[in-house]
Amino acid sequence: MGLFNDRKKYEDGKTGVPVWFMRQAGRYHDHYQQIKKTSHFMQMCKTPTLARDVTMGPIEEFHFDAAILFSDLLFPLEQMGLGLTYAPGPKLEKHLKTLKDVETLEFTAQPAQFYSFQREACALLKESLPKEVSLLGFVGAPWTLYTYAVEGGHSGNLIDPKLGLYDGRWEAFCDKLYDNLLEEMNQQVLGGAQAICLFDTAAGECAFNEYTKDILPQIKKITKAFKALHPETKIIYYSKSTHIHYLEAIEDKNIDVLGIDWRMDLGTCLKKFSDDYMIQGNFDPALLHLPWEKLEAKLSTWWSEIQQQDLPLERWICGLGHGVLQKTPEQNVFKTVEFIHKNFRY
Repeated sequence: MGLFNDRKKYEDGKTGVPVWFMRQAGRYHDHYQQIKKTSHFMQMCKTPTLARDVTMGPIEEFHFDAAILFSDLLFPLEQMGLGLTYAPGPKLEKHLKTLKDVETLEFTAQPAQFYSFQREACALLKESLPKEVSLLGFVGAPWTLYTYAVEGGHSGNLIDPKLGLYDGRWEAFCDKLYDNLLEEMNQQVLGGAQAICLFDTAAGECAFNEYTKDILPQIKKITKAFKALHPETKIIYYSKSTHIHYLEAIEDKNIDVLGIDWRMDLGTCLKKFSDDYMIQGNFDPALLHLPWEKLEAKLSTWWSEIQQQDLPLERWICGLGHGVLQKTPEQNVFKTVEFIHKNFRY
């Protein structure tokens, strides 16, 4: 079943809604944990055969309609010389506390060479995946990468990253990042990715004026350049904790899909934006921790409410509002995907 076209048709004439989850290959999954027993996280990401094996696990066991490359969005910061390690979470040796810190960054390798591991992993996945399963690559959006580069994360008030919007660090960082990020996207497509997800998990931490004035222009610069290289490859832009005015402000013809979190009303977004974008999301991942009987009831109610709204369901990709959470019961993931495939038809 294709995410973007060629959706599965059933004997009753109905069409199935496709589904995939962010972080569908990860810590909750026993398949991942078994591989991790003999390989650390960086090794799993940077060894193409291991990245393929981790990515394939949820496809083979849970039957998602898309596979997303197993990798990490922070690798551009390693390539820029900030010293990335995982212990077990991401740690940077350096942080961008001054404009001089940005200006004196020393890159570790040429981008095409550095990201070759992602290209090779995508190529292996294209050989392994069923033809009907879409292959997605992904990168971090500039603002989200910047918050990590300055502060080591994107929780809290982000005081220092926000001050960097006014002391030159943000603009200088984006200038340094641009070729790097574009080449990372390019390498994934050269390996066979049919779409690139641009994840902006820190987007909602910005005030609306900062988002429109400072953040969006950098996103549009990247999406325009990427589409010039790969006009047929889809771009999925996901922003967390934003509200509908942020989505209204995007106005980017180079973005094909908007990912939304559970704070957004799915029906409103489909009605408002489906002429310009497909919509992806937005079931709350916390609900996957419910006992199956209650989770099944939530899914059934959700689908019933969706059906009552006369929505353009051909423009919807079903998914979570963010990634699968650690310790999510595997059987709930399996049963949720199964339930969606059996019932979410229009």
